[in-house]
Amino acid sequence: MYFVDTIDVPGLGNRSYLAGDEHSAVVVDPPRDIDRVIAAAARRGVRITHVAETHVHNDYVTGGLELARITGAAYLVPAAARVGYERVPVADGDRTRIADRLVLRALATPGHTPHHTSYVLEDTGRAVAVFTGGSLLIGTVGRPDLVEPRLTGRLARAQYDSAHRLAAELPDETAVLPTHGFGSFCSATRAAGGAATTIGHERAVNEALVKDVDAFVADLLAGLDDVPAYYAHMGPANARGPAPVDLTPPRPADAEDIAARLAAGEWVVDLRNRVAFAEGHVAGSLNFEAEGQLATYLAWLLPWGKPVTLLAETPAQLADAQRELVRVGIDRPAAAATGSPADWTRQGERPRSFPRGTFAELAAQDGVVVLDVRRDSERVAGHIKGSVHIPLHRLRDRLGEIPDGTVWVHCAGGMRAAIAASLLDAAGRDVVAVDDAFAAAHDAGLPMARISAAEAHERTGTDAVLVDVREPGEWATGHAPGAVLAPLSSLTSGEPLPPAAQGRPVVAICRSGKRSREAAALLSARGTEVVDVIGGMRAWAEAGLPVVAEPEASCGTPGHPR
Repeated sequence: MYFVDTIDVPGLGNRSYLAGDEHSAVVVDPPRDIDRVIAAAARRGVRITHVAETHVHNDYVTGGLELARITGAAYLVPAAARVGYERVPVADGDRTRIADRLVLRALATPGHTPHHTSYVLEDTGRAVAVFTGGSLLIGTVGRPDLVEPRLTGRLARAQYDSAHRLAAELPDETAVLPTHGFGSFCSATRAAGGAATTIGHERAVNEALVKDVDAFVADLLAGLDDVPAYYAHMGPANARGPAPVDLTPPRPADAEDIAARLAAGEWVVDLRNRVAFAEGHVAGSLNFEAEGQLATYLAWLLPWGKPVTLLAETPAQLADAQRELVRVGIDRPAAAATGSPADWTRQGERPRSFPRGTFAELAAQDGVVVLDVRRDSERVAGHIKGSVHIPLHRLRDRLGEIPDGTVWVHCAGGMRAAIAASLLDAAGRDVVAVDDAFAAAHDAGLPMARISAAEAHERTGTDAVLVDVREPGEWATGHAPGAVLAPLSSLTSGEPLPPAAQGRPVVAICRSGKRSREAAALLSARGTEVVDVIGGMRAWAEAGLPVVAEPEASCGTPGHPR
């Protein structure tokens, strides 16, 4: 019988796999801290005979080269990958025997990278699993924009073709075992929930397998999010061949050493949870919780190569953080200390602190700055009216853009807001970290710049007017009763709102929500009280709200007067 063991790397949203029989095994896409893999093999009592990479990774440093060296395993790497070390080059269709009954068959699946290769695990000739790396994920695919911007469109189409090849060539019951897609930024969109899937299930639900190629590519490219800055260093490190890791404890730092490092402009990172940090911390230190996505966000924000000193509550917390950080190339902290702020501050100095709050408490404030540090893709789905938007990964370089006053900083749940609050606090700003789920902002009565279709329907039934900013031809195919037509093209050319909408609060709507955002920004700059509808007429129709189709109307003609 064969087995497949999953080795989770939750901090990066990835998985590695150990697969084999009772004697020998292959490791697919191993993490850099290979002691976990060796321990998993020891528990099974198997020898690692092969190590396989699906691609040259862009989001973490691989442990494959070192694992192959230590175990004497054959190191399988796609033949088209440009690497600077000896390996067994693998081409489409190559078959590698792992055990008496088990064969690993290479299947070229370009898209995430040009050379991406999946591996089909065959038991006595029957496909039982496929290791899909960054190709076919759970409900989605790996993003195609991490190699070269000029290749992105071509690779997006290749992703579509690769997904269809996997679906066509493998039986429905074949287990799909991706490396990315469990929180990784290598996923093109947020992957669907669930820990397991099959080819048959993906054939029914995966966006690459249920859409036509043009719709898939358009939606894929439109949904791509920001790329973590440290990704630029991962591919080259993996192509050169990563060095072995050193997880021995860093040099100990006392209070004087910590102060000197801060004075020298180095980063001092406090790994404690955000509640403890807010209550008291070393002035100038930054808070990256060890329990969160430590490696992703610290590597993203840290100027590459800058020395970092870690402050932890316990040696175990420090060791876990070191393990997380080597996976993204932060190999050796400059120094470290364990304990509490009382141990880390010099005699006569007091720890700094700042308050935490909720959206309900924010709603009771007047004259404060609201800073939203979510990503662009999150803000599109709704945000607090009048809030300043600087995504967390850009905040370090844009602190000067934040208006004067006390800053209430929020994200989607609290973790990123805590990081941002520590950056602001270190810069000398008065800050309150909102430790609350963003859904609570609406419940607290904070004014939202974007509203749902249902809220738009309710609001335009009272004092506001629904302004449809699509073109007349689109309007004629179906619009909301009572809406007023004011195409974005007319507004951007300087035309005023139609008389029916002047002097009234405006709810802007378009097809999908993109043009209405532009219209809302334009009208707001003109002094109009305006919000726009998330998801546009698509969301309106999906909510079961009324739609009428009428002959093309001239601008400003209500579709159905009240």
